[in-house]
Amino acid sequence: MKTDNINEIFKDLDFDLAEPKEGHKDRFMEKLKATQQKAPQRSSKVRSLWAPFIGVAAAVALAFLLFGNAINTGVMAKSGDLASVSPEMKETQNFYTNLIEAELHTLQEEKTPETEVIVEDALAQMEKLETEYSKLKKDLLKSGKDKRVIYAMISNFQQRIDLLKNVLEQIENIKNLKTQQNENNII
Repeated sequence: MKTDNINEIFKDLDFDLAEPKEGHKDRFMEKLKATQQKAPQRSSKVRSLWAPFIGVAAAVALAFLLFGNAINTGVMAKSGDLASVSPEMKETQNFYTNLIEAELHTLQEEKTPETEVIVEDALAQMEKLETEYSKLKKDLLKSGKDKRVIYAMISNFQQRIDLLKNVLEQIENIKNLKTQQNENNII
């Protein structure tokens, strides 16, 4: 393009080349000072005092919301328990766990010198089942909540309960035999 064309392009455009009136800067500065003086001092102090506290409170609330859910979800997901699968599985796990604890408590109460061997053996078998359950928890994490692993975990709970019930039945049989033998030995 030629320089003549550029001049022609700018010639048609209407530029405002007028200078501001004399004292424009002074009038502008006076208006600026007047608006700054009109601003109430009280609200700016209140605002300046509460602004950091509100900001900190909002940040803390946001952190609890975000990190609390992330940590809770992460812990639940990493635990590999049935509770991490669904709310129904959480109820199932709680049911079995409470039942097993109650049966173990009953078993400990029934421990006597005559039943000590049976109780110790049952506790050893419970440890094996607990170890197996720990492996199943790892498998659940690896498998992505495979239903077969979930069924195996529920089956493990059922095996523990069956074991405890069988041991408690054996202890009852021992008590009954002892009572019957003592009845026969009375003269």
